[in-house]
Amino acid sequence: MDITQIILQDHAEQRRLFAAISEIDPSETEALAAIWGRLKALLDSHAEAEERFFYPDLLETGSGAADADDAEEETRDAIHDHNEIRDTGEAVQKHEVGSSEWFAAVLECEVANSDHMGEEERQGLVDFRKHNSLEIRHKLGVQFLAFQCAHLTGVPVKDKDVDGYIEDPSQTLGKT
Repeated sequence: MDITQIILQDHAEQRRLFAAISEIDPSETEALAAIWGRLKALLDSHAEAEERFFYPDLLETGSGAADADDAEEETRDAIHDHNEIRDTGEAVQKHEVGSSEWFAAVLECEVANSDHMGEEERQGLVDFRKHNSLEIRHKLGVQFLAFQCAHLTGVPVKDKDVDGYIEDPSQTLGKT
């Protein structure tokens, strides 16, 4: 088990669910609501798990990868992205499932999430693998997966203060 592989598997599942939504007829609101519900819970619990188990270690061990100057830049950008994904995900909830406004809001969330995943896959995940042993990646993977399994229906949605997170990641984490 490796936290970076679990994150990549989650990314693949997120892509699959966004693609499924785009292929379903707007009149199939029950299916759309069910798939969106699962996707929203995954997006929220995935971000929270990364903020608890991945990014604190990256801040300590990383040095920057690809087009990121350092681990702080990678982390700062990721927390900002997570906030945007949370906000766009919450915006979807304000529209009638299957409406054109609902699909537009889902697309906004998908764009924010896709941008984030691309950056994370070429920056943070590469940086993390370069600087952490398989033992550490396994230990964090167990914690990450256990957290997600304990929160299958999602987590409370709350944006993080990016500067506060960079200063002390443990200060911004809620009790969930």
